[in-house]
Amino acid sequence: MPFILASASPQRLDLLSQIDRIPEEIVNPDIDETILKDEKPKNLSCRLAYLKAKSVSDLYKNNFIVAADTVVCSGRRVLEKTQCRNKAYNYLNILSGSKHRVYGGIAVIGPNVKRIRSVVTHVSFKKISDREIELYLKTNEWKNKAGAYAIQGQGSKFIKRINGSYSNVVGLCLYTIESMLGNLKELNYVARK
Repeated sequence: MPFILASASPQRLDLLSQIDRIPEEIVNPDIDETILKDEKPKNLSCRLAYLKAKSVSDLYKNNFIVAADTVVCSGRRVLEKTQCRNKAYNYLNILSGSKHRVYGGIAVIGPNVKRIRSVVTHVSFKKISDREIELYLKTNEWKNKAGAYAIQGQGSKFIKRINGSYSNVVGLCLYTIESMLGNLKELNYVARK
């Protein structure tokens, strides 16, 4: 099923490659990712995924567009993408020794199609010492990462267990996107018959 990936994330392209779903094109969506007042993390991930897909769909009207967004939260507090070292330090302290949730919003839109799905993964962190946090911050792996860590990198050493999709924490639940794209292929085949 040909599609355009609305994403600036190299992780999402890598994940799609693992299941042989290679986009025809990759377009970086330009959207406002500001959290709305009282917006729940699950709703935020779905809204942002849809906005990314919609912004690219407006440019490529007759194509299927795939977009995703990842939101890390502790309680109802969203731990946004980090550029600031101090914020990353604070986020890692919040996650230390506790459980948090990672919501993945996935949107597929195209001709007569608008599908939005949500996936949640529960992640448990070990207690992290200040020294471990400082060493991790020196890697710069935390930059531009929701929750200030990358599960597919050195951040994995903090993780005691996960309950749910690993690929969702990386950036895109492969089970869900395969299901969504597979259903589109069947719909497309029926429509052409």
